[in-house]
Order: sequence, then C-alpha cells, then structure tokens
Amino acid sequence: MPSTSIVARSLAFRPLTPERWPDLEKLFGDRGASAGCWCMFWRLPRSEFNRLSRDGHKKAFRNIVQANEPTGILAYSDDEPIGWCSVAPRETFEALERSRNLRRVDEEPVWSIVCFFVARPFRHGNLMVKLLEAAIEYAKTQGARIVEGYPTEAKGLSHAGTDLYSGVASAFREVGFVAIRRTPRLIMRYFVEEN
Repeated sequence: MPSTSIVARSLAFRPLTPERWPDLEKLFGDRGASAGCWCMFWRLPRSEFNRLSRDGHKKAFRNIVQANEPTGILAYSDDEPIGWCSVAPRETFEALERSRNLRRVDEEPVWSIVCFFVARPFRHGNLMVKLLEAAIEYAKTQGARIVEGYPTEAKGLSHAGTDLYSGVASAFREVGFVAIRRTPRLIMRYFVEEN
C-alpha cells in the first residue's frame, strides 16, 4: 500500500476529456466502478438509471464526456489513473435536483461534488483530500463561486467498500468546507475566494 508521502510526490490531476476516456475506463474497470454506475447515478432520473444496464450507463456517460461537458477530475500517479472525483454544475445532476433529502439550500449557482472512486491500493493515502483540492481548483477555473458536497460522517462505517462513495465529512472539513444543512444527509459548501 502506498504511503501518503509517496502518493503526494507523484500526483497529478486532470479534467476528464474525450482524450482521457481510456484512462477512466482503465480506472473503473469492466464493472464500471461502483457496481456499474459509470458515474450516472446522480446524472439520471432514478427510473432511467434503474432501467439502463451497466453498458447503458457507460454509453450515457461517454456521450456526456464526448460532448465536452464538465464531469470531473482524474488523479494520476506516474501517469496511471488512480482516482476520480465527480464535480460539475449541480443542474447537470438530474437525480440530485429532484432529491428531497438533498434539495437546494438556496438559488445560488453551485458546483456539486457527488462521488469519488479510488483504486484499491490508494484508498488509505489521503487521496480524497487531494481530489477535493483539485476539484475546487477546477470548478474555480470554470467560474464556480460555491462548491457543494454531500459527504458521510464516517464514524462506524467501513472504509473498504463503496459505502463512502460520496466522500467523508472529515476530508471536506480539512479543505475548508463548512456544514450548511442536514436533511438528514449532510450538505457542505466551500466558498471560493474572489481574486
């Protein structure tokens, strides 16, 4: 298992583009990351997500990437894709927009961080914090003023599986997110400073 210092020295972050699609495929593997989600769980209405197969999710996400829409950030270590953070304008996540538990706090335009996927050997190397920092920087370059996340309080949960796909609240706090509301899910925000 890589140590935090090794990961920190060799990390690079890049937005997902059509040219980087093969890197995402390599990271997600044949199963498509979290049980075939292909990062579509929050992007589609629930009925459509449930109707589509794993291959349908993959095709739908690839179409979004091919259209050059913002989707997220890939983490690399020595040119190997090792992590993913989904970050995009909230309105691009249809299921999130329809969620009662995660309804909008207000009418401010926000970018949402809805999920992470980290390759197994790198899951204990503080990569989530680094992905959050990169996601904030990327959203900032796209004009975002507020970045929002919906993490889990990790106390008592397994860190090995996909139960923490939405992120861990302590990592969000570490990079400067503040809790805004519990509905019962936690909604946290990062306010981008004006330069």
